[in-house]
Amino acid sequence: MEYRKLGNTDLDVSVICLGTMTWGEQNTFEEGYEQMDYAVEQGVNFFDTAELYPIPPKPDTQGKTEECIGNWFKKSGKRDQIILASKVAGRAPMNWFRGESTLLDRENIEAAIDASLVRLQTDYIDLYQLHWPDRRMSMFGSDGLGYKHYEAETIPILETLRVLSDLVEAGKIRYVGLSNETPWGLSEFIKFSEMFDLPRVVSVQNAYNFLNRTYELGMSEFHHRSQVGLLAYSPLAQGYLSGKYIDGARPEGARTTLFERGDRYEVPGANEAVKSYVNYANSIGMDPSVMANAFVNSRDFVTSNIIGATTMEQLKLAVGSIDVKLTEEDLKQISIIHRNNPNLCP
Repeated sequence: MEYRKLGNTDLDVSVICLGTMTWGEQNTFEEGYEQMDYAVEQGVNFFDTAELYPIPPKPDTQGKTEECIGNWFKKSGKRDQIILASKVAGRAPMNWFRGESTLLDRENIEAAIDASLVRLQTDYIDLYQLHWPDRRMSMFGSDGLGYKHYEAETIPILETLRVLSDLVEAGKIRYVGLSNETPWGLSEFIKFSEMFDLPRVVSVQNAYNFLNRTYELGMSEFHHRSQVGLLAYSPLAQGYLSGKYIDGARPEGARTTLFERGDRYEVPGANEAVKSYVNYANSIGMDPSVMANAFVNSRDFVTSNIIGATTMEQLKLAVGSIDVKLTEEDLKQISIIHRNNPNLCP
């Protein structure tokens, strides 16, 4: 396993981060325990979860993933070996979290962290992330402007950051991260942390894969200038880059087959782009999913690659991608495919 610094902290996190969002829905708790056991054996020391999980979000399963992790901590005694990341949900119509709203204000964040700590059976979370901004945004592949005019309803970033600062002071969290964030949003957080001596953002968790390399355009420079790295989620574009959904295929038990949540990656041109990447991987004798993960692992602005699996075979391929190094020729061919199919699924 390889390790990289988490922002400007003294924490070394594994380049492969174990994603957990299927536990409690597509995967049983027992399967989650098996995944954690295997990942740790392979040197993974970084787990990512959220109060929202499992996916798809539903009132009767919300929080089950954190419960699974908490149970594993209790029975394994390995909490101190894991750098644990979780997330608080931002503004959304899902009113089953805290009764009425999921604003990123003091009442909501404090309620969220306390509930997560109980489910996780721990006293602290190493990296606490805002799952998405409180301000109204076009996200997760939706059409429209990168922002929407509802600023009167937005919880100010400084207010949110002060709450997170108090949680750091209380020892409930160690570091602060963002997710699904923009250059403007990250800049505001950094600005306020410097102005008011508040906790500094150490990471941003955004989508990054062959079909969506928009992080390179406006966000990657923060790694070099401000020591804020990317925690890359969806490295396989929700499984599409494995090739299993090519030409509309729907394999039994697959996420899109079960939940029809693949809209982000079913846009004009995406299917042909996936074919190009899969064909190149096949031509060099490499599993397409391994090639996709190895590419994400190789980016210098990526702190950690959040992999996800519903089977042990998938997990072993994903974790094993750390040992696969793409050649200059591989990177050249990947670049050619990207130039012909640029950022189809932002």
